[in-house]
Amino acid sequence: MQTVSLSFFRFDSGRDRLWAFAMMGLARGRMRRIPGIGFWKLCGSGTGEGFTPVPNTAVYAILAAWPDAATAHDRLAHARIFQRYRERSREHWTVFLSPVSVRGAWSGVTPFQSGDTSAGPIAALTRATIRPAAALRFWRRVPDISAVIGEDANVMFKIGIGEVPLLHQITFSIWPDADALDAFAHADGPHARAVRAVRAGDWFREELFARFRVLDDIGSWHGTSPLSNQKAAA
Repeated sequence: MQTVSLSFFRFDSGRDRLWAFAMMGLARGRMRRIPGIGFWKLCGSGTGEGFTPVPNTAVYAILAAWPDAATAHDRLAHARIFQRYRERSREHWTVFLSPVSVRGAWSGVTPFQSGDTSAGPIAALTRATIRPAAALRFWRRVPDISAVIGEDANVMFKIGIGEVPLLHQITFSIWPDADALDAFAHADGPHARAVRAVRAGDWFREELFARFRVLDDIGSWHGTSPLSNQKAAA
């Protein structure tokens, strides 16, 4: 079954941050040559938790799809480009995911093969190409949405990343189960109002919504695994 890895890297020194920024272009050839890799993307992030249009030069992410979990773990452990990112970063964390559902397109393709029905924590990923004329209206709504997510006691992890500042936005969050995610997504508030505005205004040129079961993780973020509470409960 397809496994998706999402790796986050935090860089300290100016030299390492400059290296990570350069890799947004230079790492593309190396990523394409990794055996078994499917869909992949190199991403930057915004300041704070990523939900701003101001770039954060310290945090970068790599998303990749693999034919199975064994291949995902092996390639992340042994592919030289992932090793270099870990060596240069101060902290790194990777979460492994199994697609549950996917709707829409990303760069013109459907990147994930849905079908997992197992229980466990669930992750939500949304990705959109924002029409330039709608960018200002979109970003005005983002702080309110971020605040609501942050106040939700159920959210285990959240971050905003993207391929191109301002115009390509990805949100990623992890929840203890589908009920908790649905309660947030369907509750009336900034998130629901933003969704209605997007639909009415045709703000996005392309969009994708995907859900995943959380399989495993390695590394740490802010000194711990974001899944640690769930692991302790299990």
